[in-house]
Amino acid sequence: MYRLIILPAAARFLKKIKEKSLKLLFQENIDEIIKNPYQGEPKTGDLSGVYCYDFFYNKTNYKIAYTIIEDNDKAVVIILSGTHENFYNQLKRYMK
Repeated sequence: MYRLIILPAAARFLKKIKEKSLKLLFQENIDEIIKNPYQGEPKTGDLSGVYCYDFFYNKTNYKIAYTIIEDNDKAVVIILSGTHENFYNQLKRYMK
């Protein structure tokens, strides 16, 4: 199984979530990613090597961007999480 690493930008967003049901849904989706990290959509171009996993809650699309480390110590690194609005622009800025 993969280890989980959450970068500060994603941790800040997850910490700000007030609704318990949304927080629980994020946790369930992160657990799914850890079990099978290749189920997310692989990105291309500027974001090659990054996978995005998305889900809906209250008609809002939420995304989790992560990368996979396949060394001796396998890990999933959560780069960014948030709503779909401006998500990829934030992700590109964060990746630079």
